[in-house]
Amino acid sequence: MDNQDKNYTDWSAQELIGRVTALEQQLRDLTAKQPSIQTVSQRPRARFKNPRVDREFNPSRYSTRLVALKFAYLGQRYNGFEHHVNNKTPLPTVEEELWKALNKARLIFPTPISSTETNGVNWEGCEYSKCGRTDKGVSAFGQVIGVRVRSNRPLANIPFKAAIGEDAMNSGENGTVLGQPPSDSADHDPATMDDPKIGEHQFDLIRHEIPYTWILNRLLPPDIRMLAWCPTPPPGFSARFSCKERKYRYFFTQPAFMPNFGSFAKLNTFKKATPSERPRREGWLNIKAMQDAARRFVGLHDFRNFCKVDPSKQIENFERRIFHAEIKELDQASQPAAYVRSPGFQEYESIDASTGLLTEAISNGIPGNFSLPPKIYAFILHGSAFLWHQVRHMAAILFLVGQGLESPDLVSRLLDVKSNPKKPMYEMAEDAPLVLWDCVFPKDRSESRDDGLDWIYVGDHAEVDNSKIPRITSAKGNGKFGMGGVVDDMWKVWRQRKMDEVLAGILLNKVVEEGNDPLDPDGRLRNAQGENQKRSSQKVFHGGNAPRLKGKYIPVLQLPKMDSVEVINSRYAERKEFQPIELIV
Repeated sequence: MDNQDKNYTDWSAQELIGRVTALEQQLRDLTAKQPSIQTVSQRPRARFKNPRVDREFNPSRYSTRLVALKFAYLGQRYNGFEHHVNNKTPLPTVEEELWKALNKARLIFPTPISSTETNGVNWEGCEYSKCGRTDKGVSAFGQVIGVRVRSNRPLANIPFKAAIGEDAMNSGENGTVLGQPPSDSADHDPATMDDPKIGEHQFDLIRHEIPYTWILNRLLPPDIRMLAWCPTPPPGFSARFSCKERKYRYFFTQPAFMPNFGSFAKLNTFKKATPSERPRREGWLNIKAMQDAARRFVGLHDFRNFCKVDPSKQIENFERRIFHAEIKELDQASQPAAYVRSPGFQEYESIDASTGLLTEAISNGIPGNFSLPPKIYAFILHGSAFLWHQVRHMAAILFLVGQGLESPDLVSRLLDVKSNPKKPMYEMAEDAPLVLWDCVFPKDRSESRDDGLDWIYVGDHAEVDNSKIPRITSAKGNGKFGMGGVVDDMWKVWRQRKMDEVLAGILLNKVVEEGNDPLDPDGRLRNAQGENQKRSSQKVFHGGNAPRLKGKYIPVLQLPKMDSVEVINSRYAERKEFQPIELIV
Protein backbone atom coordinates (compact mmCIF):
# COMPACT_ATOMS: atom_id res chain seq x y z
CA MET A 1 0.00 0.00 0.00
CA ASP A 2 1.39 3.41 -1.02
CA ASN A 3 2.26 5.80 1.83
CA GLN A 4 0.00 8.44 0.29
CA ASP A 5 -2.99 6.07 0.68
CA LYS A 6 -2.29 5.10 4.33
CA ASN A 7 -4.86 6.07 6.92
CA TYR A 8 -2.89 7.00 10.00
CA THR A 9 -6.03 7.18 12.14
CA ASP A 10 -5.96 3.42 12.53
CA TRP A 11 -2.25 3.33 13.54
CA SER A 12 -1.23 2.66 17.07
CA ALA A 13 0.99 5.05 19.01
CA GLN A 14 3.98 2.73 18.61
CA GLU A 15 3.49 2.53 14.85
CA LEU A 16 3.21 6.34 14.51
CA ILE A 17 6.41 6.83 16.49
CA GLY A 18 8.21 4.35 14.25
CA ARG A 19 6.94 6.15 11.16
CA VAL A 20 8.12 9.58 12.36
CA THR A 21 11.52 8.14 13.28
CA ALA A 22 11.92 6.68 9.78
CA LEU A 23 11.00 9.93 8.07
CA GLU A 24 13.50 11.88 10.21
CA GLN A 25 16.25 9.44 9.25
CA GLN A 26 15.41 9.87 5.55
CA LEU A 27 15.66 13.66 5.94
CA ARG A 28 19.06 13.35 7.66
CA ASP A 29 20.36 11.08 4.92
CA LEU A 30 19.17 13.48 2.22
CA THR A 31 20.75 16.47 3.95
CA ALA A 32 24.08 14.62 4.31
CA LYS A 33 24.15 13.87 0.59
CA GLN A 34 23.33 17.51 -0.37
CA PRO A 35 24.88 19.83 2.26
CA SER A 36 24.18 22.96 0.19
CA ILE A 37 20.46 22.57 0.73
CA GLN A 38 19.31 24.76 3.58
CA THR A 39 16.03 25.08 5.30
CA VAL A 40 14.11 28.30 4.95
CA SER A 41 15.01 29.30 8.48
CA GLN A 42 18.73 28.70 7.82
CA ARG A 43 18.93 30.75 4.61
CA PRO A 44 20.25 34.33 4.90
CA ARG A 45 17.66 36.96 4.32
CA ALA A 46 17.81 38.08 0.71
CA ARG A 47 18.15 41.79 -0.01
CA PHE A 48 16.06 42.70 -2.98
CA LYS A 49 17.17 45.61 -5.14
CA ASN A 50 15.12 47.08 -7.88
CA PRO A 51 16.79 46.18 -11.18
CA ARG A 52 18.11 49.15 -13.15
CA VAL A 53 16.19 49.56 -16.34
CA ASP A 54 17.77 51.57 -19.14
CA ARG A 55 14.84 53.47 -20.48
CA GLU A 56 14.86 54.41 -24.12
CA PHE A 57 16.05 57.96 -24.61
CA ASN A 58 14.61 59.87 -27.54
CA PRO A 59 16.64 63.03 -28.34
CA SER A 60 13.86 64.32 -30.58
CA ARG A 61 11.77 65.05 -27.48
CA TYR A 62 14.22 67.73 -26.37
CA SER A 63 15.31 71.12 -27.57
CA THR A 64 19.01 72.01 -27.59
CA ARG A 65 21.11 75.15 -27.19
CA LEU A 66 24.72 76.17 -27.77
CA VAL A 67 26.45 77.12 -24.52
CA ALA A 68 29.97 77.85 -23.36
CA LEU A 69 31.36 76.01 -20.33
CA LYS A 70 34.26 77.25 -18.21
CA PHE A 71 36.05 74.72 -16.02
CA ALA A 72 39.28 73.98 -14.18
CA TYR A 73 41.43 70.91 -13.74
CA LEU A 74 44.67 69.80 -12.11
CA GLY A 75 46.64 68.18 -14.89
CA GLN A 76 49.01 65.77 -13.16
CA ARG A 77 46.65 62.77 -13.44
CA TYR A 78 45.86 63.34 -17.11
CA ASN A 79 47.56 62.78 -20.43
CA GLY A 80 46.80 66.32 -21.51
CA PHE A 81 43.48 67.85 -22.49
CA GLU A 82 42.93 66.60 -26.04
CA HIS A 83 41.73 63.10 -26.89
CA HIS A 84 43.02 61.45 -30.06
CA VAL A 85 40.89 58.74 -31.63
CA ASN A 86 42.44 55.24 -31.55
CA ASN A 87 45.47 56.58 -29.68
CA LYS A 88 45.56 54.85 -26.30
CA THR A 89 47.43 56.80 -23.65
CA PRO A 90 48.77 55.61 -20.28
CA LEU A 91 46.57 58.17 -18.55
CA PRO A 92 43.08 59.42 -19.45
CA THR A 93 42.65 62.81 -21.07
CA VAL A 94 40.53 65.62 -19.65
CA GLU A 95 38.46 65.60 -22.85
CA GLU A 96 37.56 61.94 -22.29
CA GLU A 97 36.28 62.71 -18.79
CA LEU A 98 34.22 65.63 -20.10
CA TRP A 99 32.67 63.53 -22.83
CA LYS A 100 31.80 60.71 -20.44
CA ALA A 101 30.10 63.13 -18.02
CA LEU A 102 28.14 64.94 -20.75
CA ASN A 103 27.15 61.65 -22.34
CA LYS A 104 26.14 59.99 -19.06
CA ALA A 105 23.97 62.98 -18.18
CA ARG A 106 22.52 62.78 -21.68
CA LEU A 107 23.25 66.41 -22.27
CA ILE A 108 24.72 65.78 -25.74
CA PHE A 109 23.42 63.79 -28.70
CA PRO A 110 26.43 62.83 -30.84
CA THR A 111 25.80 61.66 -34.38
CA PRO A 112 26.90 58.01 -34.64
CA ILE A 113 29.99 57.50 -36.78
CA SER A 114 31.74 54.38 -37.97
CA SER A 115 34.90 53.92 -35.97
CA THR A 116 37.16 51.07 -34.98
CA GLU A 117 37.28 52.53 -31.48
CA THR A 118 34.59 51.20 -29.15
CA ASN A 119 33.00 53.60 -26.69
CA GLY A 120 35.22 56.31 -28.12
CA VAL A 121 34.88 60.06 -27.73
CA ASN A 122 32.57 61.39 -30.43
CA TRP A 123 31.66 65.07 -30.71
CA GLU A 124 30.08 64.74 -34.15
CA GLY A 125 26.96 66.92 -34.41
CA CYS A 126 27.57 68.64 -31.05
CA GLU A 127 29.10 71.88 -32.46
CA TYR A 128 31.98 71.22 -30.10
CA SER A 129 34.97 73.56 -29.87
CA LYS A 130 37.81 73.95 -27.36
CA CYS A 131 39.96 76.92 -26.49
CA GLY A 132 43.28 75.52 -25.25
CA ARG A 133 44.96 72.17 -25.81
CA THR A 134 47.12 71.76 -22.74
CA ASP A 135 49.89 69.15 -22.69
CA LYS A 136 50.29 66.20 -20.36
CA GLY A 137 50.68 67.36 -16.76
CA VAL A 138 49.60 70.96 -17.47
CA SER A 139 46.68 72.38 -15.47
CA ALA A 140 43.99 74.89 -16.39
CA PHE A 141 41.96 77.21 -14.18
CA GLY A 142 39.94 78.87 -16.96
CA GLN A 143 39.58 76.40 -19.83
CA VAL A 144 36.55 76.94 -22.10
CA ILE A 145 34.61 74.73 -24.50
CA GLY A 146 31.57 75.39 -26.64
CA VAL A 147 29.01 72.60 -27.08
CA ARG A 148 25.36 72.10 -28.03
CA VAL A 149 23.50 70.58 -25.08
CA ARG A 150 20.01 69.44 -24.17
CA SER A 151 17.72 72.16 -22.87
CA ASN A 152 14.70 72.26 -20.57
CA ARG A 153 12.94 74.65 -22.91
CA PRO A 154 9.75 72.94 -24.16
CA LEU A 155 8.96 72.32 -27.80
CA ALA A 156 6.10 74.14 -29.53
CA ASN A 157 2.51 73.65 -28.35
CA ILE A 158 3.64 71.87 -25.21
CA PRO A 159 2.46 73.36 -21.90
CA PHE A 160 5.38 74.60 -19.87
CA LYS A 161 5.66 73.63 -16.23
CA ALA A 162 8.58 75.30 -14.55
CA ALA A 163 10.98 72.90 -12.89
CA ILE A 164 11.25 74.17 -9.35
CA GLY A 165 12.73 72.66 -6.22
CA GLU A 166 13.00 68.90 -6.17
CA ASP A 167 11.30 68.59 -9.55
CA ALA A 168 14.31 70.29 -11.11
CA MET A 169 16.65 67.73 -9.58
CA ASN A 170 14.81 64.52 -10.51
CA SER A 171 17.35 61.78 -11.02
CA GLY A 172 17.05 59.71 -14.15
CA GLU A 173 18.66 56.43 -15.00
CA ASN A 174 22.31 55.96 -14.06
CA GLY A 175 21.98 58.68 -11.47
CA THR A 176 21.78 61.46 -14.05
CA VAL A 177 19.53 64.48 -13.93
CA LEU A 178 17.06 64.72 -16.75
CA GLY A 179 15.07 67.81 -15.79
CA GLN A 180 11.55 68.21 -17.21
CA PRO A 181 11.17 66.30 -20.49
CA PRO A 182 8.46 67.44 -22.88
CA SER A 183 5.76 64.95 -23.80
CA ASP A 184 6.23 65.17 -27.55
CA SER A 185 7.37 61.83 -28.98
CA ALA A 186 7.58 62.79 -32.63
CA ASP A 187 10.51 61.29 -34.50
CA HIS A 188 12.61 64.28 -35.60
CA ASP A 189 15.92 65.92 -34.87
CA PRO A 190 16.33 67.88 -31.63
CA ALA A 191 15.11 71.45 -32.04
CA THR A 192 17.50 74.33 -31.43
CA MET A 193 16.78 77.37 -29.29
CA ASP A 194 16.19 79.58 -32.32
CA ASP A 195 13.87 77.05 -33.97
CA PRO A 196 10.38 78.49 -34.69
CA LYS A 197 8.88 75.32 -33.17
CA ILE A 198 10.14 76.37 -29.75
CA GLY A 199 7.41 77.91 -27.65
CA GLU A 200 7.89 80.79 -25.22
CA HIS A 201 5.55 79.69 -22.40
CA GLN A 202 7.30 82.16 -20.07
CA PHE A 203 10.46 80.06 -20.13
CA ASP A 204 13.38 81.79 -18.41
CA LEU A 205 16.65 81.04 -20.21
CA ILE A 206 18.51 80.71 -16.91
CA ARG A 207 16.24 80.06 -13.93
CA HIS A 208 14.24 77.33 -15.69
CA GLU A 209 17.21 75.74 -17.42
CA ILE A 210 19.01 72.50 -16.55
CA PRO A 211 21.67 73.18 -13.87
CA TYR A 212 24.53 72.23 -16.15
CA THR A 213 27.44 72.97 -13.80
CA TRP A 214 25.77 71.23 -10.87
CA ILE A 215 25.06 68.07 -12.88
CA LEU A 216 28.52 67.84 -14.40
CA ASN A 217 30.26 68.40 -11.07
CA ARG A 218 28.39 65.37 -9.73
CA LEU A 219 29.77 63.20 -12.53
CA LEU A 220 33.30 64.56 -13.10
CA PRO A 221 36.39 63.47 -11.12
CA PRO A 222 37.15 65.69 -8.10
CA ASP A 223 40.15 67.35 -9.82
CA ILE A 224 37.97 68.56 -12.72
CA ARG A 225 35.41 71.19 -11.69
CA MET A 226 32.89 73.17 -13.71
CA LEU A 227 33.11 76.83 -12.76
CA ALA A 228 30.58 78.64 -14.96
CA TRP A 229 28.42 78.52 -18.07
CA CYS A 230 27.39 81.14 -20.60
CA PRO A 231 23.77 80.84 -21.79
CA THR A 232 24.08 83.29 -24.68
CA PRO A 233 27.35 82.98 -26.62
CA PRO A 234 27.38 85.17 -29.74
CA PRO A 235 26.32 83.74 -33.13
CA GLY A 236 29.02 81.63 -34.70
CA PHE A 237 30.78 81.18 -31.36
CA SER A 238 33.88 78.99 -31.36
CA ALA A 239 35.86 78.46 -28.17
CA ARG A 240 39.01 78.32 -30.29
CA PHE A 241 38.57 81.09 -32.84
CA SER A 242 36.45 83.50 -30.78
CA CYS A 243 39.11 83.61 -28.05
CA LYS A 244 41.30 86.69 -28.56
CA GLU A 245 43.51 86.37 -25.49
CA ARG A 246 44.89 83.48 -23.50
CA LYS A 247 46.53 83.89 -20.12
CA TYR A 248 49.16 81.56 -18.70
CA ARG A 249 51.06 81.38 -15.42
CA TYR A 250 54.20 79.38 -14.74
CA PHE A 251 54.93 79.01 -11.01
CA PHE A 252 58.31 78.55 -9.36
CA THR A 253 59.91 78.91 -5.94
CA GLN A 254 62.65 81.22 -4.72
CA PRO A 255 65.09 79.55 -4.20
CA ALA A 256 64.41 77.45 -7.28
CA PHE A 257 66.26 74.44 -5.91
CA MET A 258 68.16 73.40 -2.79
CA PRO A 259 70.87 76.03 -2.12
CA ASN A 260 74.33 74.66 -1.48
CA PHE A 261 75.46 75.13 2.08
CA GLY A 262 78.79 76.86 2.38
CA SER A 263 80.69 80.12 2.22
CA PHE A 264 81.44 82.64 -0.47
CA ALA A 265 83.39 80.35 -2.77
CA LYS A 266 80.30 78.26 -3.45
CA LEU A 267 78.27 81.18 -4.73
CA ASN A 268 77.46 81.42 -8.42
CA THR A 269 80.46 83.19 -9.92
CA PHE A 270 79.55 82.79 -13.58
CA LYS A 271 80.68 86.36 -14.17
CA LYS A 272 82.59 89.03 -12.36
CA ALA A 273 80.33 90.70 -9.81
CA THR A 274 79.70 94.41 -10.24
CA PRO A 275 79.76 96.84 -7.29
CA SER A 276 75.95 96.90 -7.34
CA GLU A 277 75.54 93.12 -7.53
CA ARG A 278 77.01 90.62 -5.13
CA PRO A 279 77.61 87.02 -6.26
CA ARG A 280 74.46 84.94 -5.78
CA ARG A 281 74.41 81.51 -4.15
CA GLU A 282 73.54 78.66 -6.46
CA GLY A 283 69.83 77.82 -6.23
CA TRP A 284 68.65 81.42 -5.93
CA LEU A 285 67.32 83.22 -9.01
CA ASN A 286 67.97 86.79 -10.06
CA ILE A 287 64.36 88.00 -10.24
CA LYS A 288 65.36 91.44 -11.53
CA ALA A 289 67.19 89.95 -14.51
CA MET A 290 64.25 87.62 -15.22
CA GLN A 291 61.90 90.60 -15.15
CA ASP A 292 64.12 92.39 -17.68
CA ALA A 293 64.11 89.34 -19.95
CA ALA A 294 60.34 88.81 -19.64
CA ARG A 295 59.55 92.37 -20.76
CA ARG A 296 61.36 91.70 -24.04
CA PHE A 297 58.65 89.21 -25.04
CA VAL A 298 55.96 91.92 -25.21
CA GLY A 299 54.83 92.87 -28.72
CA LEU A 300 54.45 91.11 -32.06
CA HIS A 301 57.37 88.71 -32.60
CA ASP A 302 58.33 85.59 -34.50
CA PHE A 303 58.54 82.83 -31.86
CA ARG A 304 59.97 80.01 -33.99
CA ASN A 305 62.93 79.80 -31.59
CA PHE A 306 60.55 79.46 -28.62
CA CYS A 307 58.42 76.48 -29.67
CA LYS A 308 58.39 72.93 -30.90
CA VAL A 309 57.65 72.66 -34.60
CA ASP A 310 54.82 70.30 -35.56
CA PRO A 311 55.38 69.53 -39.25
CA SER A 312 51.96 67.90 -39.58
CA LYS A 313 50.43 71.37 -39.17
CA GLN A 314 52.68 72.86 -41.89
CA ILE A 315 52.74 76.19 -40.01
CA GLU A 316 54.51 78.98 -41.90
CA ASN A 317 53.60 81.96 -39.73
CA PHE A 318 55.18 81.93 -36.27
CA GLU A 319 54.30 85.49 -35.35
CA ARG A 320 52.33 85.86 -32.14
CA ARG A 321 51.41 88.94 -30.13
CA ILE A 322 52.24 89.09 -26.42
CA PHE A 323 50.18 91.66 -24.50
CA HIS A 324 51.77 91.28 -21.09
CA ALA A 325 54.74 89.46 -19.55
CA GLU A 326 56.10 89.84 -16.02
CA ILE A 327 57.56 88.02 -13.03
CA LYS A 328 55.36 88.54 -9.99
CA GLU A 329 55.67 87.39 -6.39
CA LEU A 330 52.65 85.70 -4.84
CA ASP A 331 51.48 86.69 -1.39
CA GLN A 332 52.27 83.94 1.09
CA ALA A 333 51.61 83.12 4.69
CA SER A 334 54.11 81.30 6.84
CA GLN A 335 54.89 77.77 5.70
CA PRO A 336 57.45 74.98 6.22
CA ALA A 337 61.01 74.99 4.85
CA ALA A 338 61.74 78.40 6.32
CA TYR A 339 65.29 77.29 7.04
CA VAL A 340 66.41 78.50 3.60
CA ARG A 341 66.41 82.02 5.06
CA SER A 342 68.78 81.04 7.84
CA PRO A 343 72.58 81.63 7.85
CA GLY A 344 74.40 79.46 5.36
CA PHE A 345 71.38 79.11 3.04
CA GLN A 346 70.23 82.70 2.43
CA GLU A 347 70.62 84.50 -0.87
CA TYR A 348 73.51 86.79 0.12
CA GLU A 349 76.10 86.79 2.88
CA SER A 350 78.87 89.12 3.94
CA ILE A 351 82.45 87.89 4.10
CA ASP A 352 85.29 89.32 6.17
CA ALA A 353 87.91 90.12 3.53
CA SER A 354 90.80 89.52 5.96
CA THR A 355 89.64 86.15 7.36
CA GLY A 356 87.31 84.85 4.65
CA LEU A 357 84.76 84.00 7.33
CA LEU A 358 81.10 84.94 7.72
CA THR A 359 80.59 88.19 9.60
CA GLU A 360 76.87 88.85 9.18
CA ALA A 361 74.05 86.97 7.50
CA ILE A 362 71.77 89.04 5.30
CA SER A 363 68.40 88.12 3.84
CA ASN A 364 66.90 90.56 1.35
CA GLY A 365 69.27 93.18 2.73
CA ILE A 366 67.78 92.94 6.22
CA PRO A 367 70.22 91.54 8.83
CA GLY A 368 68.78 88.76 10.94
CA ASN A 369 65.60 88.39 8.86
CA PHE A 370 65.67 84.60 8.69
CA SER A 371 62.04 83.66 9.35
CA LEU A 372 60.63 84.30 5.88
CA PRO A 373 59.65 81.10 4.03
CA PRO A 374 60.59 80.32 0.41
CA LYS A 375 58.69 82.68 -1.83
CA ILE A 376 56.48 81.69 -4.75
CA TYR A 377 56.74 83.58 -8.01
CA ALA A 378 54.83 83.32 -11.28
CA PHE A 379 55.80 84.09 -14.84
CA ILE A 380 52.57 85.77 -16.00
CA LEU A 381 51.96 85.78 -19.73
CA HIS A 382 49.05 87.15 -21.79
CA GLY A 383 48.95 86.65 -25.55
CA SER A 384 46.64 86.40 -28.54
CA ALA A 385 47.63 82.79 -29.23
CA PHE A 386 50.51 80.43 -28.54
CA LEU A 387 52.53 77.88 -30.47
CA TRP A 388 53.17 74.31 -29.36
CA HIS A 389 55.19 74.32 -26.09
CA GLN A 390 55.81 78.06 -26.50
CA VAL A 391 55.26 79.04 -22.87
CA ARG A 392 57.52 76.27 -21.56
CA HIS A 393 60.32 77.32 -23.93
CA MET A 394 59.97 80.94 -22.81
CA ALA A 395 60.08 79.89 -19.16
CA ALA A 396 63.22 77.79 -19.77
CA ILE A 397 65.11 80.80 -21.13
CA LEU A 398 63.99 82.93 -18.19
CA PHE A 399 65.34 80.34 -15.75
CA LEU A 400 68.72 80.37 -17.49
CA VAL A 401 68.75 84.15 -17.16
CA GLY A 402 67.70 83.92 -13.50
CA GLN A 403 70.56 81.53 -12.76
CA GLY A 404 73.01 83.93 -14.31
CA LEU A 405 73.92 81.47 -17.05
CA GLU A 406 72.57 83.78 -19.75
CA SER A 407 72.02 87.50 -20.19
CA PRO A 408 68.50 89.00 -20.56
CA ASP A 409 69.65 90.04 -24.02
CA LEU A 410 69.34 86.37 -25.08
CA VAL A 411 65.56 86.84 -25.46
CA SER A 412 66.03 89.67 -27.98
CA ARG A 413 68.61 87.69 -29.92
CA LEU A 414 66.40 84.60 -30.19
CA LEU A 415 63.48 86.76 -31.35
CA ASP A 416 65.71 88.09 -34.15
CA VAL A 417 65.02 85.26 -36.61
CA LYS A 418 67.00 86.95 -39.38
CA SER A 419 70.17 86.62 -37.34
CA ASN A 420 69.10 83.32 -35.75
CA PRO A 421 66.78 81.48 -38.18
CA LYS A 422 67.40 78.06 -36.62
CA LYS A 423 66.36 77.12 -33.11
CA PRO A 424 69.15 76.06 -30.72
CA MET A 425 68.59 72.64 -29.14
CA TYR A 426 67.87 73.73 -25.57
CA GLU A 427 65.50 72.02 -23.13
CA MET A 428 62.08 73.43 -22.39
CA ALA A 429 60.74 73.85 -18.85
CA GLU A 430 58.82 71.15 -16.97
CA ASP A 431 55.06 70.75 -17.44
CA ALA A 432 53.64 70.58 -13.87
CA PRO A 433 54.02 74.26 -12.82
CA LEU A 434 52.23 75.57 -15.94
CA VAL A 435 48.58 76.69 -15.77
CA LEU A 436 46.23 77.94 -18.47
CA TRP A 437 44.90 80.72 -16.25
CA ASP A 438 42.07 82.18 -18.32
CA CYS A 439 40.59 82.54 -21.81
CA VAL A 440 39.16 85.90 -22.88
CA PHE A 441 36.35 86.43 -25.39
CA PRO A 442 35.87 90.19 -26.05
CA LYS A 443 32.68 91.49 -27.60
CA ASP A 444 32.66 91.77 -31.38
CA ARG A 445 34.20 94.95 -32.78
CA SER A 446 35.26 96.01 -29.30
CA GLU A 447 38.66 97.61 -28.69
CA SER A 448 38.60 96.39 -25.10
CA ARG A 449 40.33 93.13 -24.18
CA ASP A 450 37.84 92.48 -21.36
CA ASP A 451 35.80 89.29 -21.49
CA GLY A 452 32.45 89.90 -23.19
CA LEU A 453 30.69 86.64 -22.33
CA ASP A 454 28.00 86.72 -19.64
CA TRP A 455 29.28 83.97 -17.40
CA ILE A 456 27.03 82.50 -14.72
CA TYR A 457 29.35 81.13 -12.07
CA VAL A 458 28.50 78.29 -9.72
CA GLY A 459 26.35 79.78 -6.95
CA ASP A 460 25.29 82.89 -8.88
CA HIS A 461 21.63 83.86 -9.17
CA ALA A 462 19.92 85.42 -12.19
CA GLU A 463 17.41 88.24 -12.11
CA VAL A 464 15.30 89.21 -15.09
CA ASP A 465 14.28 92.83 -15.68
CA ASN A 466 11.40 94.17 -17.75
CA SER A 467 13.33 93.77 -21.00
CA LYS A 468 13.82 90.05 -20.25
CA ILE A 469 17.60 90.44 -20.41
CA PRO A 470 19.34 88.43 -17.69
CA ARG A 471 21.21 90.52 -15.15
CA ILE A 472 23.76 88.45 -13.26
CA THR A 473 24.51 89.20 -9.63
CA SER A 474 27.04 87.24 -7.66
CA ALA A 475 25.79 85.57 -4.49
CA LYS A 476 26.56 82.61 -2.33
CA GLY A 477 24.21 79.86 -3.34
CA ASN A 478 23.71 76.15 -3.73
CA GLY A 479 26.38 74.43 -5.75
CA LYS A 480 29.24 76.65 -4.58
CA PHE A 481 29.39 76.52 -0.76
CA GLY A 482 28.26 73.87 1.68
CA MET A 483 28.19 70.09 1.46
CA GLY A 484 28.60 68.94 -2.11
CA GLY A 485 29.49 72.42 -3.33
CA VAL A 486 32.43 73.05 -5.63
CA VAL A 487 34.29 74.94 -2.88
CA ASP A 488 33.82 72.03 -0.48
CA ASP A 489 35.03 69.60 -3.15
CA MET A 490 38.13 71.64 -3.94
CA TRP A 491 38.90 72.08 -0.23
CA LYS A 492 39.20 68.30 0.10
CA VAL A 493 41.49 68.12 -2.92
CA TRP A 494 43.61 71.00 -1.62
CA ARG A 495 43.84 69.72 1.96
CA GLN A 496 45.08 66.32 0.88
CA ARG A 497 47.91 67.93 -1.05
CA LYS A 498 48.54 70.52 1.66
CA MET A 499 49.11 67.80 4.24
CA ASP A 500 51.66 66.21 1.90
CA GLU A 501 53.39 69.58 1.59
CA VAL A 502 53.33 70.29 5.33
CA LEU A 503 54.67 66.90 6.34
CA ALA A 504 57.39 66.94 3.69
CA GLY A 505 58.38 70.50 4.64
CA ILE A 506 58.52 69.79 8.37
CA LEU A 507 60.53 66.62 7.73
CA LEU A 508 62.93 68.70 5.61
CA ASN A 509 63.36 71.15 8.49
CA LYS A 510 63.88 68.29 10.94
CA VAL A 511 66.61 66.70 8.82
CA VAL A 512 68.44 70.04 8.54
CA GLU A 513 68.17 70.84 12.25
CA GLU A 514 69.29 67.48 13.66
CA GLY A 515 72.93 66.63 14.19
CA ASN A 516 75.84 69.02 14.66
CA ASP A 517 75.20 72.70 13.98
CA PRO A 518 77.41 73.73 11.04
CA LEU A 519 77.70 77.24 12.55
CA ASP A 520 79.59 78.10 15.70
CA PRO A 521 78.04 80.38 18.38
CA ASP A 522 79.46 83.43 16.56
CA GLY A 523 77.70 82.51 13.32
CA ARG A 524 80.89 81.34 11.62
CA LEU A 525 81.15 78.15 9.65
CA ARG A 526 82.82 75.38 11.63
CA ASN A 527 84.22 74.19 8.30
CA ALA A 528 85.09 77.28 6.30
CA GLN A 529 85.10 75.29 3.09
CA GLY A 530 81.59 73.85 3.55
CA GLU A 531 80.66 72.25 0.21
CA ASN A 532 83.22 74.23 -1.70
CA GLN A 533 84.92 71.39 -3.48
CA LYS A 534 85.24 72.20 -7.15
CA ARG A 535 82.48 70.65 -9.22
CA SER A 536 82.98 70.08 -12.94
CA SER A 537 79.24 69.82 -13.75
CA GLN A 538 76.90 72.83 -13.84
CA LYS A 539 73.48 72.62 -12.19
CA VAL A 540 70.76 73.84 -14.57
CA PHE A 541 67.15 74.48 -13.43
CA HIS A 542 64.25 73.73 -15.81
CA GLY A 543 61.27 74.25 -13.50
CA GLY A 544 61.29 70.75 -11.98
CA ASN A 545 61.84 69.57 -8.42
CA ALA A 546 65.63 69.51 -8.76
CA PRO A 547 68.27 70.86 -11.12
CA ARG A 548 70.09 68.70 -13.63
CA LEU A 549 73.84 68.32 -13.93
CA LYS A 550 74.84 69.39 -17.43
CA GLY A 551 78.62 69.19 -17.33
CA LYS A 552 80.34 72.31 -18.62
CA TYR A 553 77.62 74.81 -19.44
CA ILE A 554 77.32 75.68 -23.14
CA PRO A 555 75.59 79.01 -23.91
CA VAL A 556 72.29 78.64 -25.78
CA LEU A 557 73.46 80.33 -28.98
CA GLN A 558 76.46 77.99 -29.14
CA LEU A 559 74.33 74.82 -28.95
CA PRO A 560 73.71 72.69 -32.08
CA LYS A 561 70.89 74.07 -34.22
CA MET A 562 67.81 72.36 -35.54
CA ASP A 563 66.92 72.48 -39.23
CA SER A 564 65.02 75.54 -40.34
CA VAL A 565 61.22 75.48 -40.18
CA GLU A 566 61.01 75.39 -43.97
CA VAL A 567 63.25 72.32 -44.19
CA ILE A 568 61.32 70.50 -41.42
CA ASN A 569 57.97 71.19 -43.12
CA SER A 570 59.27 70.22 -46.57
CA ARG A 571 60.76 66.95 -45.35
CA TYR A 572 57.46 65.99 -43.74
CA ALA A 573 55.48 66.96 -46.84
CA GLU A 574 57.68 64.81 -49.05
CA ARG A 575 57.36 61.85 -46.69
CA LYS A 576 53.56 62.20 -46.72
CA GLU A 577 53.59 62.71 -50.50
CA PHE A 578 51.83 66.04 -50.71
CA GLN A 579 52.96 69.37 -52.13
CA PRO A 580 55.70 70.83 -49.91
CA ILE A 581 55.85 74.50 -49.08
CA GLU A 582 58.29 76.64 -50.99
CA LEU A 583 61.73 76.56 -49.43
CA ILE A 584 63.00 79.90 -48.21
CA VAL A 585 66.74 80.16 -48.70
